[in-house]
Amino acid sequence: MGKVEETRDGVEFSNLGQPLFDGAEATKRDLVDYLDAVSDQIVAALDERALSVIRVRPGQPPFMQKNLPKYAPEWIDSVTQWAESSHREVRYAVCGDRRTLLWFANQRAVEYHPSLFRGDRPTHLILDLDPPAEDGAFGLAVQAALLVREALRADGLEGAVKTSGAKGVHVFVPVAAGTGVEDLAAATRAVAARAERLDPALATTAFIREDRGGKVFLDSTRAGGATVVAAYSPRVRPGAPVSFPVPWADLERVSPADFTIHTAPGLLSGADPWAEAMPEPQRLPDDLVAEGHTIPIARVQAMHEGKRRAARARKTS
Repeated sequence: MGKVEETRDGVEFSNLGQPLFDGAEATKRDLVDYLDAVSDQIVAALDERALSVIRVRPGQPPFMQKNLPKYAPEWIDSVTQWAESSHREVRYAVCGDRRTLLWFANQRAVEYHPSLFRGDRPTHLILDLDPPAEDGAFGLAVQAALLVREALRADGLEGAVKTSGAKGVHVFVPVAAGTGVEDLAAATRAVAARAERLDPALATTAFIREDRGGKVFLDSTRAGGATVVAAYSPRVRPGAPVSFPVPWADLERVSPADFTIHTAPGLLSGADPWAEAMPEPQRLPDDLVAEGHTIPIARVQAMHEGKRRAARARKTS
């Protein structure tokens, strides 16, 4: 660790003048100052949730850190959970205060990816809208988000929307306590399928990338053990953009570049538009859940399809 240059809330900072990452147009100090400025808002999105972060060390590629390091201070809260992706127990940090957030900032943790569970219950139905890699892609994601909103409203549901901080859009629908994980996953698949049917030329639920045909992917897999980058989290992208809440009425008038670690604090002015936009928890309609249970799980379906395609390729080679 370098020489201590500053202390905030008992957290010591060093190397604050270092570039944050290539193309960030920001220093480590900029990251620390940003997270400190929005600590109330981002901690509200992270509190009581197992946290994974993406860190960027100088001269190294970004990496995701799930396990809380052994050298972490004892005052950082943690929770041990089974990680299905790695098939092991993981001791996750829980970021419930400014001090913990600042410690992560000094560790050069740029992105914050909380669990979709608060404690042991899922809290949101989430659609991650991923447009194709082309100019104007964000505008396509916005149009897909409006399809999702139309599909939700047809079933009496409301959600909040935010930029992903990259080129996509996230739609969050808070769900009532007692919602089962399998039913939540099923309902997410059904919402995606209904939105796709509204405009199949724009949107697709095809999990395999080469099957998407330049359409916006309505990713319905953000359930169970998945994570989604938190509102107000910076991203490891050129210009250090931020995942930022947007009113539905303004969605067609914004760009991801509008929201960066340099501009976002001034746009907030102490408010928390993500919390303010979030509807009350809602019960998932029976017909939505029932339809979803008839739709194959995308990852599983893609895995089987991949095996079938590989087998056909071997036969023809």
